[in-house]
Amino acid sequence: MNKPRPLSLRTLLVTGAFALVASSTLAFSKPVMIDVDGQRVLSDVPPVTIDQQAYLPLRTVTNVLGAHVQYDKDKRSIEVVHGDDRLKLRLGVQTATLNGRAIKLSHAPFTVRGRTMVAARTIERALGPKVRYNARKSQIDVYTTDTSVAADQDDGTTSDAF
Repeated sequence: MNKPRPLSLRTLLVTGAFALVASSTLAFSKPVMIDVDGQRVLSDVPPVTIDQQAYLPLRTVTNVLGAHVQYDKDKRSIEVVHGDDRLKLRLGVQTATLNGRAIKLSHAPFTVRGRTMVAARTIERALGPKVRYNARKSQIDVYTTDTSVAADQDDGTTSDAF
């Protein structure tokens, strides 16, 4: 029989160092905030940012934009209706339909603590507002009018990378 080897001091130190760095990063990180036309939007689940891409809680943003969301738990499908536009998504699937036409999403919708998260580009494409993620400010700005976007871009602080 093979007995498990005791952990070496080196292994314990390296593991401890990784844990310390990870917990420090989390403790000192600033949560990403969402503003729609300059107004702060509160959500029980904050946006998720991975590799300069922002993922927003779908229902929170769509409610502010006046869209209606329906979720079918059995099919794991989501339907967003905004004016004449109809977006159909499925959790974990990278294709969707927008007004009956198939579209490819940059990332499949996923859930965080029971909330559907979608890429900022999906919000832009389906619902029309401009979405900008500023990693330096830990801020996601959603603009429903072009004048807000132009004013923000003039100060040179907004990144289009998301």
